[in-house]
Amino acid sequence: MANKALATRQKMRLRATPAPLPALKPRNPFAGFAKARAAGPHAKPEASERLAAKRALKKTKLEPEDE
Repeated sequence: MANKALATRQKMRLRATPAPLPALKPRNPFAGFAKARAAGPHAKPEASERLAAKRALKKTKLEPEDE
């Protein structure tokens, strides 16, 4: 503590001038078009569909066919 010798109400106050704000980057004019476009999730890959079918097949109980 550098201000030990000063009384409680006489503490040194360091006043700094605020730094100037940096110039803001201009907005992207094409971003609004991309947001407005109807976009959604992509289709699932075939591999994940095959795996889901495999899992479903394993869950079902197999019964013998009557002849």
